[in-house]
Amino acid sequence: MRTHAVIPDCQVKPGVPLDYLERIGMYLAEKKPDVIVQIGDFADMPSLSSYDVGKKSFEGRRYCEDVEASHLGMDRLTKPIIREQARLRRNKKTVWTPELYLTLGNHENRIERAVNNDPKLDGTMSVDDLGYAGYGWSVSEFLRPIFVDGISYCHYFTGGVLGRPVASARLLVLKKLQTCVMGHNQHWDIHRSVRADGKAVIGLFVGSCYEHDEDYLGPQGNNYPRGFWMLHEVEDGDFHPMFVSLSYLEKRYGK
Repeated sequence: MRTHAVIPDCQVKPGVPLDYLERIGMYLAEKKPDVIVQIGDFADMPSLSSYDVGKKSFEGRRYCEDVEASHLGMDRLTKPIIREQARLRRNKKTVWTPELYLTLGNHENRIERAVNNDPKLDGTMSVDDLGYAGYGWSVSEFLRPIFVDGISYCHYFTGGVLGRPVASARLLVLKKLQTCVMGHNQHWDIHRSVRADGKAVIGLFVGSCYEHDEDYLGPQGNNYPRGFWMLHEVEDGDFHPMFVSLSYLEKRYGK
């Protein structure tokens, strides 16, 4: 049995707090999960929230700022992990080398959509600009699931011919008939069923993992828990979930 850490949508962009990402890295370096999954929308890419040619969304400076913010966030997240690996190597101990998976989200996919909507941008911008692979992540394209220890991970799973996201963890189990973990939704949700043969099937919406509020959601819409998940004793799609809140990490490691 193995342990998975699942980091939900971080939506990193210019001007938002990033200290929490380093605290997540510190926690992961301490607990040393076998697998780390970032479920997508690590980068927010607000400059590409509109795809109309001629609008400010295509201004090169703004795009570069979004990309730079994503790199800064990934640096903060991975720095404690790299530091712990170096410590183990220096002390001639077995080096912790977790499997790293990242499933691209719809916010990262804004880059591809912008290019598709304006062919003149082809060759000037790409998801590769975010540099995820350079940080060690095995990157899965938008909406292509990955399968690890009986769990299917994807930024979101579609629920019908229109390709819209599944609306709840219960529906995720009913529609996909296997253990699935997804992001995309601000709120977390979990549903567990058991087949006749005793095998568990779990649906998990992992929620959000950032400290800033989104203006479009308003005061009430921003009232949701922020954190990530540790899935313990993972085996053939079954696991014991533990939510780790960002407020807990701030108390544990300080500001």
